[in-house]
Amino acid sequence: MTPVPTDENRIIYFAETDARNKRVKFGIKAKDRTKHIYVIGKTGMGKSTLLENMAVQDIQNGEGMAFIDPHGKTADLLLEYVPKERIRDVIHIAPFDVDFPISFNVLESVDPTKRHLVVSGLMSTFKKIWVDAWSARMEYILINTLLALLEAPNSTLLGVNRMLSDKEYRKEIISHVQDPSVKAFWTKEFAGYTERQAAEAVPAIQNKVGQFTANPLIRNMIGQPISTFDFRQAMDNRKIIIINLSKGRIGDENMKLLGGLLVTKIYLAAMSRADVPDRVMKMLPNFYLFVDEFQNFANASFADILSEARKYKLNLTIAHQYIEQMDEIVKPAVFGNVGTMITFRVGATDAEALEQEFAPVFTIEDLVNMGAYQIYLKLMIDGLSSAPFSARTLDAIPHPDTSYVQEIIASSRAQFSHPRAEVEQIILKFHEPTVPVKKAMTSSSESRPPASLPVQQKKSQTIPAPVPPVVKEQISVPVSAPMTKPSPVMPARPIPIPIPTPTQQMKPVSLSSLAPKTSTQKQDPKIPSARNINDLKNALAAALSKSKVENAKEQTQKPIADISTKPPEVPEEVLEKVLKVD
Repeated sequence: MTPVPTDENRIIYFAETDARNKRVKFGIKAKDRTKHIYVIGKTGMGKSTLLENMAVQDIQNGEGMAFIDPHGKTADLLLEYVPKERIRDVIHIAPFDVDFPISFNVLESVDPTKRHLVVSGLMSTFKKIWVDAWSARMEYILINTLLALLEAPNSTLLGVNRMLSDKEYRKEIISHVQDPSVKAFWTKEFAGYTERQAAEAVPAIQNKVGQFTANPLIRNMIGQPISTFDFRQAMDNRKIIIINLSKGRIGDENMKLLGGLLVTKIYLAAMSRADVPDRVMKMLPNFYLFVDEFQNFANASFADILSEARKYKLNLTIAHQYIEQMDEIVKPAVFGNVGTMITFRVGATDAEALEQEFAPVFTIEDLVNMGAYQIYLKLMIDGLSSAPFSARTLDAIPHPDTSYVQEIIASSRAQFSHPRAEVEQIILKFHEPTVPVKKAMTSSSESRPPASLPVQQKKSQTIPAPVPPVVKEQISVPVSAPMTKPSPVMPARPIPIPIPTPTQQMKPVSLSSLAPKTSTQKQDPKIPSARNINDLKNALAAALSKSKVENAKEQTQKPIADISTKPPEVPEEVLEKVLKVD
């Protein structure tokens, strides 16, 4: 589609003069809107009606425009004024439309020379919302996180927290980074952080960003890697972008953060026009951006938008209630760059500041005593600012006989949205672990070592031939020849076993262990007499039987090599000495 330039002399009407009872309707030319319009006034004075009348005329005149509404009422109203022939031109952005979320990825396809602008806009938005929650280290880490994600394909803001917690995902992102400073930060500096250093900043970042990305209303919008529309194309093709950020439906913080991202993205789209030759720039149409309660989205980068946007035919109309809502950085940018200034009734503090703009025609008393729909303004006329004069805003434009709201929403969904189920599948896939398959372990294998790893052996053990498994409940003990079958030995009640044959190997036994001893008494060795030889034999047999039972138990727990290397037998000289009769 060949761009058609805006008619620079086209006028949109918004007020009528009230001096000397003469009612003359007037407005502002398209070429004078490039210097921006600033509107201030207390609530209920008519600001919203003024903005609505201007936006409706842009829609009906076929202009490209965007309206950011933090309340939702004006956004709904504008849909009713869209004519039938422009139904397909509308991009309806409503985060609370959970069944058909639109895709908006602020990190997608950013020109390398503009990446710092994205990061600056995001950081300004974050810091504006969480004023007292940022440290220098947090900001430093988050900046490098965003810069790294901007270089990796298919990155979204959901990657911020994952970048800080998932090592494998972090490695994947770093592999795409070409900026040497960013790469050095992740491979050297961040990798060398102690646990204490990381704990000072990382959890705080995750908590703050997580509050934003965890909300399904916002997550489903910003979590899709590919945006469903392009702001630059929307500007060049005169699209109508109606952004409903009703804070009653999405929350105050989400409204501010999402609005800040959208303003930044629109500004970047306008900046991309800098790449076209002057002859093409002249052919590009103007694009009008309306921002009600703009202080919610006016971060540090907003000052740059006011000073640079007009070069790329992005024309702003901004409104709010009182001056103190603006940051100190934004305030001088507003008063230094806007061409048309309109004030409704204001408070005494604001009147004191505005008197410098409207004196000597109007005083502080005049500014605080105006009626509803009455305004004082300095109007840009053919590139020059007029002297201050008074006027009265026009009544709301009558509603059209036929409204196409449902058709507009259905058309926008069909062109620029995806069903919720599809979007959540994309996000679910993003959260799948990136751990290599060879390193992955199932839960059942975590409790045992891998089969390929050798089992650690004790140093004193020798590894014999494989031994069949032993049944612990019942142990068979070798017996002497007269026994026809092995006797079961229970651990709790051992069964006495007869004296073994000489061929059976037994452990050495000391007879001195049979008699009880105390810690204070020593027993003198005694030689048995003929009278008690039989008693000694019986005692020896009992000792040998006990030793055999214990030896049999040990054989079930020790390698066979222990039996062969340590023959368990009673030395002959001991037996002769014990059995000797005087």
